[in-house]
Parts: sequence; structure tokens; C-alpha cells
Amino acid sequence: MSRRGRPKQPLSVIQGKGKSNHLTKEEIKKREEHEVSMRGDVDNIIAPSYLTIKQKEEFDLLAVELVKLDIFSNLDVDNLARYIDSRDQYIKITRSLRAMKTTEKVLVETGKLDEHGKEILKEVTIANKSYGDLQRVRNTLFTECRSAAGDLGLSITSRLSLVIPKKDDNKPKTEAERRFGGRL
Repeated sequence: MSRRGRPKQPLSVIQGKGKSNHLTKEEIKKREEHEVSMRGDVDNIIAPSYLTIKQKEEFDLLAVELVKLDIFSNLDVDNLARYIDSRDQYIKITRSLRAMKTTEKVLVETGKLDEHGKEILKEVTIANKSYGDLQRVRNTLFTECRSAAGDLGLSITSRLSLVIPKKDDNKPKTEAERRFGGRL
């Protein structure tokens, strides 16, 4: 099932923007209850056993930051672990690609014989097939990482969609704001 239209924003974001006028008090209460029930607990956030020691350390650092932002729960543990594992593989493949040559030289038969009756070989430069294969795997891992980062709130754009605008209470309201309630 695919989603259409704009993604649903948390109630706090809508209220922070001052655009909750279309919601009744009952709708706000139902939405708050629904969001609290959907958030999940944070009492069992432990790095999965299939991660390496270094990956577990990275998991713990990221999990703490995401919990501080109130966008991470026990339900997200496997997503974060898969992100870290994909990212680690991406880094390893990138290092391998840097060490590998994009082309290689091979000897091919020319179909001609020399004066001793031996086949004459010619050196030809061709694309390194392994390089292309690794490049495709790297692109797949990058796509996985980018998708997971967006889902987990690890990218700036995904976090910006969750940022609650701060109200500036010190600033006096203009005549238009008083009359129209910020609907301009």
C-alpha cells in the first residue's frame, strides 16, 4: 500500500506552526493519545548481537541522540542496526574501490603467428568487471543507508520535518496578527 499526498505530521509540529485551528479539542486529544500509543517504549534499547563491537558502540551513540530527540523507541532497534551494518559495508566497499583500478590490461590473440610459429599476443586495456560489480553493490548500499537514515531521522531533511517551531512570545503582535490570528 503506497501513501499519497503529504506525510502526516506530529501534532506538536502542527501546533508549533500555529496551524491547528482546524482541529477540535476532541480531535487534538485523540491525536495526542494515538501519538503517545504509537511512540513505543525506550526501556529495552540494546544493540543486536549480530553487530560487531565497533558497530555496537556506534549504535549506542546514535540511539542516545535519537532518544534525546524523542524520535526513537524499542521498535526502531533493528532499523538502526541495519543502517549501521549497511553503512559499515558501504565504507568497506568504498575503500576497496579506491584501491582497485578501473581498467586492467590483458593479452589477446591477434590471429597471427611470429617467425617461430607462436601466436602473436596484443596487450589491450579493458574495463575491470570487478570494479563495476563493486560499484553497483556500493550504489545499492548507499540507497539502503539513505533510506534508513531518512526513516530514522538521521538526515537533516527528515529531522526538519519533525522540528517544532518555537513561538516568539516576547514579540508583540501586529494589528493584522491580532485581527486575523496568524492566518495571513
